[in-house]
Amino acid sequence: MPDGATVTGGLDVKDDFPIFARRSSARPPRELVYLDSGATSQKPEVVIEAVAEHLRNHNANVHRGVYALAQEADAAYDGARRRVAAFTGARPETTIFTKNVTEAINLVAYAWGRGTAAGDADAWGRGHAPGRAGAEGRANVGPGDAVLITQMEHHANIVPWQVLCRERGAELRYLEVDERGEVSLDQLDAELARGDVRLVAVTHVSNVLGTILPVGEIVARARAAGAVSLVDGAQAVPHMAVDVEAIGADFYAWTGHKALGPTGIGVLHGRREILERMEPFLTGGDMIASVDLQSATWNELPYKFEAGTPPIAEAVGLGAAVEYLGALGMDRVRAHERALTGYMLERLGDVPGLRVTGPPEADARGGLASFTIEGMHPHDIAELADRGGVCIRAGHHCAQPLMRCLGVSATARASIGVYNEPSDIDALVDALLAGREVFGLS
Repeated sequence: MPDGATVTGGLDVKDDFPIFARRSSARPPRELVYLDSGATSQKPEVVIEAVAEHLRNHNANVHRGVYALAQEADAAYDGARRRVAAFTGARPETTIFTKNVTEAINLVAYAWGRGTAAGDADAWGRGHAPGRAGAEGRANVGPGDAVLITQMEHHANIVPWQVLCRERGAELRYLEVDERGEVSLDQLDAELARGDVRLVAVTHVSNVLGTILPVGEIVARARAAGAVSLVDGAQAVPHMAVDVEAIGADFYAWTGHKALGPTGIGVLHGRREILERMEPFLTGGDMIASVDLQSATWNELPYKFEAGTPPIAEAVGLGAAVEYLGALGMDRVRAHERALTGYMLERLGDVPGLRVTGPPEADARGGLASFTIEGMHPHDIAELADRGGVCIRAGHHCAQPLMRCLGVSATARASIGVYNEPSDIDALVDALLAGREVFGLS
């Protein structure tokens, strides 16, 4: 086994994160070990300060006032959008701020899935008065159509399509997960060859298995078959370089709070020609161009999909977060986390009865490991880890269909971030071995 101190050679940033100055809940208290970045990341001081400084000195509503303070808020909010778009290789006008990735996917399910097809869009899109979505033309998803996803999806990329397919009389189908925790491109081709798939929606990195899917290839094959594509990038954007233009998906969604940013803000990148033909998801202020007593016209992109007062301070915080990640360099972030994941996989092998799900190689997965220990329930594993000052997650991870495929009800999960070090993995393994002793398994 390699020396943990030599596993990572890139990042040493834990001191940038104020939360690590506190002690854990262990008895006696000790240094906090946080291995739950897959649920939410910790925040560096620069993000905390960016939000606080905005609220202290520049707080005003956006796109509504001509006074200096409002113009400062406009500049901060729109500047954050430009930084977020640049970070992911996207365009500001097709970078939409949402509440989280869940809302971003629901936006697509409602506004695209229930909308009229591209050939009928001129009846109501492109700034014209809104018509009845789906009533005057063929819906984008309707009877006889199919939506194709994988068995490893988060509920946020399952339930919206279940609801859409049930309402529209369409079929929801799944790409199977094999014993390595991967999907077959041959099965994808077979499904697409049936000619009825309207949408392919896949995760970029599984939040349970850690599997990195070949999303560029999946998107290209979907487009060649005439299907629209959506990628859930919640577990990818914080951990590796992502270029949404290069991937080529029609929609790419991710969330700020997993990417060192605040909660309450997510991102949807969309293809301009599709976004322009979609009805708004929510209606109200700021997303309109004009309103009279009986009709309204829509604002330009991206504001068309940002009804009401947006998450202004949260956007400022996310802008600071992507600047911080960009300064670290996403290739360095990926190298750091890949090496640490490899060390974690190796060290977990020191725990008797422990089985890790997903690809066995660190190169094939993101920075997480879900596992079970024979004779211990995952919730007991997490509680006993907490006694050792180590924060991990236990449960179905919002992926119950995948759990059934794996033949378990739950797993424990350790997930890493830029601030983790080999000593954190050592602390986890020590806590797991101590937990086995509590259960009399040693």
